[in-house]
Amino acid sequence: MSSNNASQVADFTAPGMKSESADKVIAILDDRLVALLDLQLTLKHVHWNVVGPNFIGVHEMLDPQVDVVREMTDTIAERIATMGGVPLGTPQSIVDRRRWDEYSIGRGLVVDHLAALDKVYNGVNSDHRAAIEKLADLDPVSEDLLTGQLGDLEQFQWFVRAHIESASGELKR
Repeated sequence: MSSNNASQVADFTAPGMKSESADKVIAILDDRLVALLDLQLTLKHVHWNVVGPNFIGVHEMLDPQVDVVREMTDTIAERIATMGGVPLGTPQSIVDRRRWDEYSIGRGLVVDHLAALDKVYNGVNSDHRAAIEKLADLDPVSEDLLTGQLGDLEQFQWFVRAHIESASGELKR
């Protein structure tokens, strides 16, 4: 297997899984790895650059999210390796495989960062859900792994939304 393409057919895989299925699973997991590595860095970026009212609450809310997302990336990378793939986490490899635009806010107000972060979570969470659906027929172990992660990711999005919800119950955008 080439060291620069995590989605090539594996030389070996988990017992009982065909190489073709493993290749599909690795590609799905690789996409999720890139998304979570990007999310981890974005969360830390927001943590460093958020200002204004409720700054400290948001600042302190984000570090635990970073820690959990970092664990998620490690779990996915190890699953890719278990399947016979090569998990790639170098900065350039992440940028090369990313399918979305760069997070665009530098130093900014809480409400601006959280509205943008809500959109980031929309993408990550909906793509995680789509990956779970694809994995249902391919690999129940990877499906279960992502299902557990999605529960945490959706809770993190709820935390973000709770900060930007108005008294009327609508999200400020």
